[in-house]
Amino acid sequence: MIEIKSEKQIEKMRIAGAIAATALAKAGRKVAQGVTTKELDDFIREYIISRGATPTFLGYGGFPGAACISVNDEVIHGIPGTRKLQNGDIVKIDVGATYEGYVADCANTFPVGEISDEAKRLIEVTQQSFYEGMKYARVGNRVSDISHAIGSYVESQGFSVVRDFVGHGVGSKLHEEPEVPNFGSPGKGARLSAGMTLAVEPMVNAGTFPVKILSDGWTVKTRDGKLSAHYENSFAITEGEPLILTVADEEI
Repeated sequence: MIEIKSEKQIEKMRIAGAIAATALAKAGRKVAQGVTTKELDDFIREYIISRGATPTFLGYGGFPGAACISVNDEVIHGIPGTRKLQNGDIVKIDVGATYEGYVADCANTFPVGEISDEAKRLIEVTQQSFYEGMKYARVGNRVSDISHAIGSYVESQGFSVVRDFVGHGVGSKLHEEPEVPNFGSPGKGARLSAGMTLAVEPMVNAGTFPVKILSDGWTVKTRDGKLSAHYENSFAITEGEPLILTVADEEI
């Protein structure tokens, strides 16, 4: 069942979103050669707590970090640890914050020093694909209209979208109905209505779309070993333009 949120609930999600987005942006500024993924995770955890919120991912299903931090061919759900970032890496940071019982979720991909032209374009296409999807996040459209716009754009740029993992509803839980794939035919799935809150998150591979889960039970990698990028925002469907909830509220 899809939960329609009230204005008060959406406002709590907006506060959660501002905290998550600011933590994400500030962590992105700390991405540099020699920094460990655990150092980034420690910063994110401490920042979210300092704002009166809770790191949503910490302990979720047993996940040990406050953020998912995935490097290069790691797609999502990377566990923070002692790995040191190297010049040329690309780093995906996925952050969730819970404020007064409501969750917001966001992610971005950051370069470490000088990265390849392909990596730059992959990051740009991944981010733009989210906004291609947002063009269809309107009352009366269907969930798969967003999905189709994302997938079509990504494939037109010569990349592929991950199919084993998808976006989702978000609100009082991290994962709510409906699922929001990043591919597929238009005109299918739930009809969008005001008060629906979704987390749309294109995961885009430089090579083919198949992925694998590592023995740690969390980290997802591309099967072909090629780069992957990730971009995500939480937003609310309104009577007009979609309202993005994960917007940083502090100077970065």
